[in-house]
Amino acid sequence: MIMKKYVSIDIGGTAIKYGLIDAGGTILYRLEQPTEAHLGGPSILEKAIRIADQFCQEQTVSGICISTAGMVDTRQGMIVHANELIPHYTGIRLKETLENQFRIPCEAENDVNCAGLAEYLTGAGKGCDPMLMLTIGTGIGGCMVTGGKVFHGVSYSACEVGYMRLRGSDFQTLGSAGSLCKKIAQRKQEPAEDWNGLRIFQEAQRGDTDCIQAIDEMVDVLGLGIANLCYVLNPQTVVLGGGIMAQEDYLKDKLQKAVCAYLIDRVAAHVTIAFAKHKNDAGMLGAFYHFQSCHPA
Repeated sequence: MIMKKYVSIDIGGTAIKYGLIDAGGTILYRLEQPTEAHLGGPSILEKAIRIADQFCQEQTVSGICISTAGMVDTRQGMIVHANELIPHYTGIRLKETLENQFRIPCEAENDVNCAGLAEYLTGAGKGCDPMLMLTIGTGIGGCMVTGGKVFHGVSYSACEVGYMRLRGSDFQTLGSAGSLCKKIAQRKQEPAEDWNGLRIFQEAQRGDTDCIQAIDEMVDVLGLGIANLCYVLNPQTVVLGGGIMAQEDYLKDKLQKAVCAYLIDRVAAHVTIAFAKHKNDAGMLGAFYHFQSCHPA
């Protein structure tokens, strides 16, 4: 019997990762191209159509799975809100357009929700319920998975934790990797583009006091934010993803202590901090798992 294959497309602000996944959830191969977000939503839709067409021309495809930045109405597969980084993306109907074009099923879900679903089912959160996923990048995104399902809320904006008010500002302004880079550039009086997360951690490990202090400040903010979320959601595990969380060896003990410092013992004793397993594949895998949940075999 020929195993079904699915196109999976992960639309991020910088890059679109895409490839082919078999029915067992194995990524057969993966490719990448620039998002060119500044060109806007219609351009991204055209890229998605060209990607799907490329695969559909070559072989039989059973479905199209999409992970994307922005708030997504999963019933309609439509972007219901996107920030200014992707102009004219709000209102784009991914599911409807691709299904009409290729006459096969298409499903779309928010990228952080996809990452959370992937970690819950086959990653660092496997066997943990409820599970909270946070992605720490330019901003901070969140996803809550319980009973095998992503919690979306009434307007598909549940766990938009980056906007959570904190210390007179918001969580992502104070605790994101993007903010860390801006802070170091200001302290060093150097261009922001000269600094990224990897360089900051390398300098910290060499003893740079500015970098060490800035990381510790970020960790404290993350500890407070995660603790507040634990009081409300009471997850068994909090999985941390995003490029900066590749620094697990440096961050793990610091983050565990920071979270516990803001939690009462009863809550702290029942939550663990884990680091994402699927890395750059999380969006593609999560999009496939979301598709599967909509079209069970």
